[in-house]
Amino acid sequence: MSLDTLAASATHAIEVKRSRFLAQAAPVESPAAALAWLAEIADADATHNCWAYRIDAEYRSSDDGEPAGTAGRPILAAIDGQGFDRVMVVVTRWYGGTNLGAGGLVRAYGGVAAECLRRAPRRPLIAMGVLDLACGFADSAEVYAAIAAFGADKQEERFDAEGVFFRLSMPADRIEALKARLRDATRDRVRFVAIESSARSR
Repeated sequence: MSLDTLAASATHAIEVKRSRFLAQAAPVESPAAALAWLAEIADADATHNCWAYRIDAEYRSSDDGEPAGTAGRPILAAIDGQGFDRVMVVVTRWYGGTNLGAGGLVRAYGGVAAECLRRAPRRPLIAMGVLDLACGFADSAEVYAAIAAFGADKQEERFDAEGVFFRLSMPADRIEALKARLRDATRDRVRFVAIESSARSR
């Protein structure tokens, strides 16, 4: 399943039995960025500021005083259910005088978060890979040509007595094709050192 992040921040509000719920969602690149955004937008005068974020394998949620499991987890479930990653959602509640019960809270928090994300502008996340390779000076022209043809980002380039070392960043699903091209072009003289993967928005 391919994941998306947000192309821009989004908001959505609902009212349930006179309680007002405001969902705010934003793209985030780290837990520190998520918590900094929470500090920026949380309303100190509201009854609750509940939240959740998903950043790759990392996730956290908070009920902020609501009964356990009735706010943060439904917000996180909305993020995952909508196929988002690197996203933080904060749902602020202003209490309207009527208790909603656990089921009502789950529906309200999860529902407003899901609708906010449904309406939000999306941007695909592409898995990026890092490829280290080394070649002799005689083969460097072929490597430069392949880098250009595949649109790889050259993160590092250094020279030694044996030739040139490159560290490249590119979409992970194109790495094998680049390696095949270089093997053919240099008669398998290029040395591939390591591959790492991560997700990055494009």
